[in-house]
Amino acid sequence: MSPQSPFFGELAKVMTRRHFFSRASLGLGTLALGSLLNERIFASAQQAKAYGAVNPLHFVSRAKRVIYLFMSGAPSHIDLFDYKPKLAQLTGTELPASVRGNQRITGMTSGQAQLLCVGSPFKFAKHGRNGTELSELLPHLARVVDEIAVIRSMFTEPINHDPAVTFIGTGNQQPGRPTVGAWVSYGLGSENRNLPSFVVLLSGAGGQPLQARYWGSGFLPSTHQGVQFRGSGDPVLFVSNPKGLNHQTRRELLDGIRQLNEIQLQTVGDPEIATRIEAYEMAFRMQTSVPELMDISKEPKEILDLYGAEPGKASFANNCLLARRLAERDVRFIQLFHRDWDHHSDLPNAIRRQTKLTDQASAALITDLKNRGMLDDTLVIWGGEFGRTSYSQGEISKTSFGRDHHPRCYSVWMAGGGIKGGITIGKTDDFGYNIAEEPVHVHDFHATILHCLGIEHEKLTYKFQGRDFRLTDIAGHVVQKLLA
Repeated sequence: MSPQSPFFGELAKVMTRRHFFSRASLGLGTLALGSLLNERIFASAQQAKAYGAVNPLHFVSRAKRVIYLFMSGAPSHIDLFDYKPKLAQLTGTELPASVRGNQRITGMTSGQAQLLCVGSPFKFAKHGRNGTELSELLPHLARVVDEIAVIRSMFTEPINHDPAVTFIGTGNQQPGRPTVGAWVSYGLGSENRNLPSFVVLLSGAGGQPLQARYWGSGFLPSTHQGVQFRGSGDPVLFVSNPKGLNHQTRRELLDGIRQLNEIQLQTVGDPEIATRIEAYEMAFRMQTSVPELMDISKEPKEILDLYGAEPGKASFANNCLLARRLAERDVRFIQLFHRDWDHHSDLPNAIRRQTKLTDQASAALITDLKNRGMLDDTLVIWGGEFGRTSYSQGEISKTSFGRDHHPRCYSVWMAGGGIKGGITIGKTDDFGYNIAEEPVHVHDFHATILHCLGIEHEKLTYKFQGRDFRLTDIAGHVVQKLLA
């Protein structure tokens, strides 16, 4: 802005000497505070290049990126990963009071006259070099079982879906905190200036609704929030030019908006204005990068067949293939949400449908990453927000029953990116109701994810409302047994 411009003259009339120095000192103070809160901001280019990330890490990482396959609605661990032959023998009998103890249950089953045990109707078999037991519903995962680590002793605190999804996403039951993807984006930054560092893909229908805050940035700058990519229509809402607006005109429009935003940023110093400037620029760059990324039709037929993907059709299989393509382009955190795992009734048929939709593509993602030499530095996670009860919700018939919510124990698996494959962690009791060995809390789970990325979970903090917040709150331990 020229000192001769009329605007500068008007600004000089309202900008007193005292006002100027107060603004300038605030800016310097903010810069100094930022450097103290995050010493990696001023890392040298040589350090950043050595670690392969925007900022140097707390220690050498094994993973550069994360692909999180989130099964919304909570899959039944008893019918997929946690074989309980004694429970099957006790089907139709009352769950012993000694097993349940004083644990609360949801209002959906608390009024039942009886809580009758129901074992899995599916066969289990041992697979891989260490004999990991998996359900017959997971034949594709069984072929790559030596690459995964199954955690059978995960536990959480909330008993209903929304607080449980919020908790495993943010480390807190109440909305408002950053999600794990946003924390990773904040801690490590992006290696691809043409794509967001945190991308979200949705699939499935029915079941619990998915809230946009499940991939939100909370009190972190909004540049770290997840950006949802869609399987049909415009890949990202409002990225395409409106009718009648060409590429050059859009560029000129953005340049004008940027100049106005920069004037406002200099005046008020709100960092969210800088975030908004970057959001406009990112959207402009994505006009070129995203359409090419989302076009899976150019993938070889053998790759499409491996995933079970069909170009032009929105599906979990397509999203897994897109996740690999995003990982190839150095997107830092890729989260797939697949709905309709909330099986309060008709569980045998419903879980068959969901595993048919997800098993092949989940295993294909591991195979494809390994074949490309990417599994070693890509952390892959599969799991939901809690488990399901060992007792039936409603009546038990020869072909049908349901299971209620169960936060006390459940199963997830992890692979690649510093995780030791072919192992199982933890053990539950004969009913799949309580943890018997090696409990893994959600905070431990988060601490381990950050560790694989080279981040010490106690040091990744952000000051908000006078307090240093972190993903693991005031708890969390790295599960050393999971590490390769």
